[in-house]
Amino acid sequence: MVYASFKGGCSFLKILCMECGNPVGIIDKVYKCPKCGGLLDVEYDYDALAETVQKLWSNRPLGVWKYSELLPVLDKTLRVSIGEGGTRLVHCKRLGEKLKLKNLYVKDEGSNPTGSFKDRGMTVGVTKALEFRVRNLICASTGNTSSSLAAYAARAGLNCIVLIPSGKIALGKLAQALIYGAKVVAVKGNFDDALRIVVELSSRPDFYLLNSLNPYRLEGQKTAAFEIHEQLGGRVPDWLIIPVGNAGNISAYWKGFEELALLGLSELKPKMIGVQSKGANPLVRAFKEGRDLTPLTQVETVATAIRIGNPVNWRKAMRAVKKSNGLFEDVDDNDIVEAQKTLAKTEGIFTEPAGAAPIAYLMKHRDDGLIDADDVVVCVATGSGLKDPDTAIRFSEKPAEIEADSKSILNYLRRSELT
Repeated sequence: MVYASFKGGCSFLKILCMECGNPVGIIDKVYKCPKCGGLLDVEYDYDALAETVQKLWSNRPLGVWKYSELLPVLDKTLRVSIGEGGTRLVHCKRLGEKLKLKNLYVKDEGSNPTGSFKDRGMTVGVTKALEFRVRNLICASTGNTSSSLAAYAARAGLNCIVLIPSGKIALGKLAQALIYGAKVVAVKGNFDDALRIVVELSSRPDFYLLNSLNPYRLEGQKTAAFEIHEQLGGRVPDWLIIPVGNAGNISAYWKGFEELALLGLSELKPKMIGVQSKGANPLVRAFKEGRDLTPLTQVETVATAIRIGNPVNWRKAMRAVKKSNGLFEDVDDNDIVEAQKTLAKTEGIFTEPAGAAPIAYLMKHRDDGLIDADDVVVCVATGSGLKDPDTAIRFSEKPAEIEADSKSILNYLRRSELT
């Protein structure tokens, strides 16, 4: 087994196909195995790193680049960062009491620089673009990927091209991509159509793909698992519940927890629960029917961030769920909206609809007997609610118009049982 070491960057990395085991050159700009078309994964010499990382990490502040020894960047002087990672892990006592869970936590990824978990991956992915000396960065997006890539491309001084499904993106996310200077193109089709086009374009040497098909991007996203381990005082949760769209994030978290075990920092790994919307649930169907994924051509959900019918990382996600003895489950849009409101009203966390899907799962399936009251449960809220304010407004009570005097206001409050 041969690994490479580079001065000033990460050490001991290699790229392998997850399907056939074919090694790929670490300086080759590829996204899939050239031999069989399988997904790629990054590996490290964990035995060698185990002797050093704990001491190195203990003296650094929380954030993605704290864990640079397990990030595949060869030249740290090229690092493109906006302060990503280090997001809060909130012990949700009031919501936990409602759900009869003593140790319920929410990892609030909405506090990343552009408001979503995608920043963890983009800091690594855009840095790799500089290493590959590519100036045109491209992605397909339902929203969060576009805003994150646009910000990091701007930071690096690179061009950003975004393909979105026409009329199917939250305005808050579109506004970010536009203000950061991305060239945004609305495709007359769905997300999967947009992704197909960017994959074709990224075969050209002057384009670099930054969807989750890019294995380097997922390396950044796995750092959230490392943070959870630290924030829980050196332990991992019993359950990790996460929304699933293109299915890269759930596999990234699982890899992070696996690496903690390989480094000797944890003996346990959580059971992974991937949550989809009923209107976009190809992985749930495949899991429950015990078969490979069949893409869905028609998908619709209020949770636009996970409105994806053909997730490119489904094999990685299925592997993560099965190896962890977890499951995939779906919830409907009403469940998601209710969970979004409940999380906001009980804990003061305003997440986008997709980020509320794990809470929706708990609210709907808490009585199934799967999760014990004392289990440590972490739900991942993937993005800020300000990404999609229109949905929150559409499903919330409208402001009351009252005469401009204190008596009228007081009477209204009494009728509303607020005083």
